[in-house]
Amino acid sequence: RTVLQRAVKFLLTKQNADGSWCSDAIETLSEASFGFSLETWYCFKLGANGLAVQALLAVDETSERRAALERAVRYLCTTRVPKRGSSWDVDYAWSSVEGFVALVEVARDPRFASPEWQTLVKTRALEFYALLEMTQEPLGGWGYYEGPVVSRRPTWSTSFTTASVVPALYEAQKLGWPLDPKVGERALKYVQKCALPNGAYEYDLNPIPRVNGGESINDVKGSLSRIQVCNWARRRAGDASVTDDKLRSGLEAFFREHKFLDEARLRPIPHEGYYAVAAYFYFFGHCYAGLAINLLPPGEREAFHQQLRGELAKCQWKDGSFMDFLGSSHMQIAATSFATLALQAGLEPDVPTS
Repeated sequence: RTVLQRAVKFLLTKQNADGSWCSDAIETLSEASFGFSLETWYCFKLGANGLAVQALLAVDETSERRAALERAVRYLCTTRVPKRGSSWDVDYAWSSVEGFVALVEVARDPRFASPEWQTLVKTRALEFYALLEMTQEPLGGWGYYEGPVVSRRPTWSTSFTTASVVPALYEAQKLGWPLDPKVGERALKYVQKCALPNGAYEYDLNPIPRVNGGESINDVKGSLSRIQVCNWARRRAGDASVTDDKLRSGLEAFFREHKFLDEARLRPIPHEGYYAVAAYFYFFGHCYAGLAINLLPPGEREAFHQQLRGELAKCQWKDGSFMDFLGSSHMQIAATSFATLALQAGLEPDVPTS
């Protein structure tokens, strides 16, 4: 609880006066070398803000946290809708994925049940959904970069980006929102097709899976974080083939091979670790591991959460934040939000001390 409260305090401290986090511009000279457009940084900002909203929704409430949450939701609902960065840069997928997930959760939260909030939230959520509908690639998934540009609609996607939003697409239909159910169905089918016989998930869907020996990213050791989000998403969307045994096996692999996530954390070059593990796999994977644990029978959960807490607590910085991929405050807010969600998943509701 101490680790969790320090993380939440960091989020509250770093919130801007308008309810947002981070900047929508390049923050350091090193960031300029990545070759992204200026719009991309705004897209990263909104993605991080969506995650911060999810984190504040999940934690126990105080008056300070409630006020911060309301400011954050209002900002997310009233700031301008993001645009595509360039022909190859589709990073506004992160804005639409995390923004839509956050607002579906807000709409389901009784604290935002008033007609004013529901109208505001639904309007912006459907704008994020419109982006998702427009950028769903023909195979059913979402990605954030494009290879050879052959059409306005992207033609490349990843299992983990897609899995992140699948449950929200199904939950939004229960809210009665005007969504095309085929969008969610195609996305779920995409994730299902990425599943490999070894329990791993492909990074992106290929006619012939890229499992060719050596340190393949599609080995279980390179798929530790993807396994958690994909199993969680399929189970939440009603896929009965993701049994308790499958969830359990994925979590056991996560902790058994955890050293490959540890080795890659804070490496400055993407996919530099063994099995092409990237630093930013770390807290993303721990968040969905925590959510996957809670799909197991209650009596099994604490043993897994105990392991998860240890892996998270060792990474907290002195200011209460978490970081896995160095470079910008967007990643710091995202990592801290992911860690907050993972820690909260393993705790019973309680009245915070601060």
